[in-house]
Amino acid sequence: MARSLISRWVGSLSAVAAVGAVALSTPVSLLPTLAAPEPLQLAQNNALTPVNFTLSWLVQGVDAPLTMAIEKGYFEEQGLDVSYERGFGSADSIGKIAAGQYDIGFGDIYSMVEFNQKNPEQQLISIMVPYNKSPFVIITLKDSGIDTPQDLEARNLGAPAGDAPRRLWPVFARQVGVDPDSVEWTTMEPNLRQTFLLTEQVDGISAFVYSALPALVNGGKGLEDLNIFYYNDNGLNFYGNAVITTVEYAEENPDVLSRFLNAYTQGLQDTIRDPEAGLQTVLAADEGGLLNEQDERLRLKIALEDLIITPEAEENGIGTVDPERLEVTIGQVVEGFDLSETPSVDQVFDDSFLPSTEERALPPESERGALE
Repeated sequence: MARSLISRWVGSLSAVAAVGAVALSTPVSLLPTLAAPEPLQLAQNNALTPVNFTLSWLVQGVDAPLTMAIEKGYFEEQGLDVSYERGFGSADSIGKIAAGQYDIGFGDIYSMVEFNQKNPEQQLISIMVPYNKSPFVIITLKDSGIDTPQDLEARNLGAPAGDAPRRLWPVFARQVGVDPDSVEWTTMEPNLRQTFLLTEQVDGISAFVYSALPALVNGGKGLEDLNIFYYNDNGLNFYGNAVITTVEYAEENPDVLSRFLNAYTQGLQDTIRDPEAGLQTVLAADEGGLLNEQDERLRLKIALEDLIITPEAEENGIGTVDPERLEVTIGQVVEGFDLSETPSVDQVFDDSFLPSTEERALPPESERGALE
């Protein structure tokens, strides 16, 4: 599905649609004295609770649910003052959440498993998994002669040191029958990863597909020039990035987490209904004016159509997991990372802060918008 989506995108890269600004939600009237206060009334009468959030990378099109929820006032309605900062890769974000620099953030759920085992005094927990499928890929140029994952044997791959797909390379390699140690890894800064591939300094790169593809397209490559090997197409049914916090913060602030996820879920549902409006909130949040609208349009399109809206999400709603599926992938990661203990699903994911299944439902197909 992702390959056909990307193909359609590359064929229509010049399409742009502009949308007007999104109106803020209308405040509700104050309730009678004896009635339980609504979230917006609490926000009006009391100081907002600050929540510091870290992205896993720069703000991008895939962050539309967050920026949409901020712009439409959903966090404020929940009594929260949410601020966010860019990340520097999943591993870095996870470490900073654990250190208390941020209350919540995006990170790779499987890198979190490894972190928890190495840092038993700084336990983290995932509380929502917006990406039902993993964006992890290995990308090669077709003229390299690497036509199957098995052709990666004894090749040179490149990625930043903390790159999550790189960290999970041993798991992928064993699944496809490649000796993980036969591959030589070249480390570079994240912004140079695609350049190393385009200039053939490496035979392939590991990456998040929505992060790597725009730069490769801008570098003159189309889908027909690339081999894209998805981890999820090669024996690994991984989930994607999750909303992560510390166990300590979760125990001390359960209501804050519930309110945060309520607002974020609304932002995600609105983005599914009107992805063009969601994209515009991302572009509006780019104070430096550095974002390329076509790049962010592509990222958001891939995320929505290939990673978030899936048959499992249709059945179970946004943000939760299938415990049996997660248990299998935890075991694969434990083996691949050579960890000494296998955590339970409950030690990795806590669904108690999520809105109800009904409140997390994907919008009906008839209500879903599309990005051209």
